[in-house]
Amino acid sequence: MRLPPVPPADLTAEQLPLYEDMKAGITAKYNEFETIRDDGAIMGPWNAWLHEPKVGEAIWGLVKAMTRFHHLPEDVRQIAILVVGARFQAAYEIYAHSVVAKKHGLSDAFLAALLAGARPEGMTEEQRVAYEVAHRLTEGGVLPEATFRHAVTLFGQKGANELIYLVGHYCLVSMTLNGFDVPVPA
Repeated sequence: MRLPPVPPADLTAEQLPLYEDMKAGITAKYNEFETIRDDGAIMGPWNAWLHEPKVGEAIWGLVKAMTRFHHLPEDVRQIAILVVGARFQAAYEIYAHSVVAKKHGLSDAFLAALLAGARPEGMTEEQRVAYEVAHRLTEGGVLPEATFRHAVTLFGQKGANELIYLVGHYCLVSMTLNGFDVPVPA
């Protein structure tokens, strides 16, 4: 870990409002996995963003917007997120979103295949498109027109937009986690 967690007692005046907003949001939404240490320090990518409050506020705003901009089924969202996490081997992202994915019906075998970079067997059409969009985008280059059109047909324009935004957002999360060597909780 390259940026130490910041306990509330050590927060600067500039960090405190961001910490309070992030803590409220994290505890309301992300309670299936470990996000806050016993001493109150925030873990995961949020800690890194807290170290640079001006940048952190902008990224936290994006996190909140992505939470509100919700048109896709949760299993579809989690597949896209985990394809990105697996592509970049972002340990905390894989840890956290595997827990969420299981809660939304994805099996251990399904997740094992996904995290190995393989297309899991038995996917629904929606799940296959989410996998394909995330997989193609993380390979680099323009998303093929047929793949884009299939996503729009299945999810509508807002759902296809959300899928693309999710992939980009979780690329940022993955880079944060990997760049700062954020560990999985013990």
